[in-house]
Amino acid sequence: MRIGLVGGGSGGHFYPLMAVADELNRADQKPKLYYFGPSPYSLDELQNYQVEYVYCPAGKLRRYISIQNFFDLFRTFAGFFVAVFKLYIIYPDVIFSKGSYTAVPILLAAKVLMIPVVIHESDTSPGKANELAKNFARYIAITYDEAATFFPAGKTALTGIPLRAELKQILDDPFAVIGIPSDKPLIYVTGGSQGAERVNGIVLRSLLDLLPHYRIFHQTGPQISDIQSTAQSLLQGTELDTNYYLAETVPVQTVSALMQAASLVITRAGSTTLFELAYFGTPAIIIPIPEDVSRDQRTNAYTYARSGGASVLEEHNLTTNLLTQEIRSIIDDQAKHAAMSAAAKASFIPDAASKLATIIISIGTEHGS
Repeated sequence: MRIGLVGGGSGGHFYPLMAVADELNRADQKPKLYYFGPSPYSLDELQNYQVEYVYCPAGKLRRYISIQNFFDLFRTFAGFFVAVFKLYIIYPDVIFSKGSYTAVPILLAAKVLMIPVVIHESDTSPGKANELAKNFARYIAITYDEAATFFPAGKTALTGIPLRAELKQILDDPFAVIGIPSDKPLIYVTGGSQGAERVNGIVLRSLLDLLPHYRIFHQTGPQISDIQSTAQSLLQGTELDTNYYLAETVPVQTVSALMQAASLVITRAGSTTLFELAYFGTPAIIIPIPEDVSRDQRTNAYTYARSGGASVLEEHNLTTNLLTQEIRSIIDDQAKHAAMSAAAKASFIPDAASKLATIIISIGTEHGS
């Protein structure tokens, strides 16, 4: 059996694919796995999960005016013909798509070649790729109940988001894994692989208020050098710098440890991160990317927060006083913190990766017979 995986451009698309790949590798059928896209995103991860990378160009349609939109139309057009050729040569029994612009040429080519498609939607409303594929997809998996209204009812199911097995490991001493003391409550700040410039700036300006009471692990993205130098200047002579930890990116084992050690996580509203929070029951403050930049983060944030596991702060309202007050209201109130943790855990939907692997193999077996 041959199974194609598609959907990249961000970790929120790529890593759930790898979680499903892990489950597929455990299947009795031992399928051959292929990842299609304009870049491998992470060759190390593909090799780790025994997935072969197949190049296929794709163009990105941005929500803002850019000359690159013009050139990317041609990349998508070229990608479609490349996809038809490569899918015809490999001819997978089924395609599993996480969406994003990288999926569009492959999904169109799969329709032409009559290869069955399974899609997964992470957000409360579908992206363009899943909107394109919803009518010819054989099976549609969704993360939030609210997304069901956008898809045909007879082939849509609530599965949650696949999480990698390495991330789900429960640790005896997560502080030891991170390598920091456990004498103060830990705040984990993350803006995803690219960081979050405004969130980073607010956190920096709050350090003098927060570090006497908490330790902060700050995943910064590519801005780490500027943030480090600014923090050193702010904290000079205070001896508070020993409570502040910086990393540009964080490997999966450390993410798992941080989620378990942290009393609070400050994050954007990527659905994969929100489901990681739910799995570990970690209370959170969510600062969604504004709607004029991201169509889905604000609705993701409020949908998740309705569970009770998080509070939402809008970026345009964000100030150091508002952030520090919200942090203290959660961490320093033990009853509130415990209630948020329990609510987060209750919102988690288990076994998404195994459910999807079973569906994919079932459809692939039917198509290959």
